[in-house]
Amino acid sequence: MNLICAQQGIVSLMHPEQGIRDLKQVGFQDILLDLSACIPPTELEHYVMNSQSSDLGMNFDTEERSLLDRQKRRRLLLKYPEDLYAFLEPVLGRYDRAGIKTSIARAPYLQGTAKKDSTRQFMGQFVSKCITACSQAGCSGVVVRPLDPGTADCDIWEVNRQYYLHLAEAAKGTDMLILLENLSRDRNGHLVRGICSDSGQAASWVDELNREAGEERFGFCMDVGTCNVCGQSMYDFILALGSRLKAVVLRDCDGIRENALLPFTCVDSGHAQTDWLNLIRGLRSVHFDGSVILNFVDTLEGFSPILRPELLGLAKAVGNYFIWQTELERLMQKYSSIVLFGAGNMCRNYMMCYGNKYPPIFTCDNNPARWGTEFCGLTVKNPESLKSLPEDCVIFICNIFYREIETQIKDMGISNPIEFFNDEYLPAFPFETMERD
Repeated sequence: MNLICAQQGIVSLMHPEQGIRDLKQVGFQDILLDLSACIPPTELEHYVMNSQSSDLGMNFDTEERSLLDRQKRRRLLLKYPEDLYAFLEPVLGRYDRAGIKTSIARAPYLQGTAKKDSTRQFMGQFVSKCITACSQAGCSGVVVRPLDPGTADCDIWEVNRQYYLHLAEAAKGTDMLILLENLSRDRNGHLVRGICSDSGQAASWVDELNREAGEERFGFCMDVGTCNVCGQSMYDFILALGSRLKAVVLRDCDGIRENALLPFTCVDSGHAQTDWLNLIRGLRSVHFDGSVILNFVDTLEGFSPILRPELLGLAKAVGNYFIWQTELERLMQKYSSIVLFGAGNMCRNYMMCYGNKYPPIFTCDNNPARWGTEFCGLTVKNPESLKSLPEDCVIFICNIFYREIETQIKDMGISNPIEFFNDEYLPAFPFETMERD
């Protein structure tokens, strides 16, 4: 899996150096190339509705445009989208020197609806130019929101079919995937399910577009926050998409508003407002191996700029934790033999969920009273038994005192690989419990 950080609140397109340095310092190696930062939805909509402002109505040749300052050049991108890559090139160069990739981009999008045919035609041409720029930037995917016709008598699928197939022409000859995204819709101040928020619809759209394109050109980007405000089952959504799912936008929210908070931070009386359990269960079930995009701009903007570098370190740890949880079973598959450390609830949960598929040789425990007994079908041994393990055998720690036990094992001179097992997101609920150590 690939961890990507959204640039909002971190990297300024006008003054990118500090944000890039902060990202590099905490270890982020990939950033979302968000073109809506260059061309905000409100400006795009204003241009579509009324392109007669003094600046946007001016005509410049290529040389004259290159001489303008960056702020004026940014405003002219609406009129000259073919200049987008040249505008981004200085920032992309800084990313490259810092060893930061831009694997996935987000295309500019309309804030409202595209009721007029002329608006849809403009968006098709405009976003096609953006896709060309993304290809030049080395992106392997671009997230493109569906168009909302905004009228009940309009065929939403047909509008978007024409739109996406037009974009596919711009992507021909490249390895870039065009990723559809699930949307919410505002109904009298309440957010309800919008286009592609039905997973069956989303899956059928991707399949039909790929069939008509004659190649696998389309995939799906699932926005977790949108699923949350729409009250959807994360697990069912993921299972319906299956291998079509190429990217997941991780953002926490309260289930009412379109917040973009750091995952695991939106809580009420200790209870998470996002169903992380079924999200992780779903991703494990489909063996997800795509990109995870962290979007926590609202959390960032709630902190002083002085503290944001520290927050980036936490965000990186959260992203790594999420990937580790999603790939936990893949981690078990990696090793030819397994032993466990711990003879308590976590060991019981391992045996209940994974014991048949990845059977351990034995378990060990620091409690001498348990040595020589049997627990969940495993012999409980003295930790000294770990010294006789073959080199390729992994030790999975099944106890919440991970770091303490890891230090104990290493201090014993044992060089076998050590991994942590965690039972926070099990594929099944354990009904049998016992008092924790």
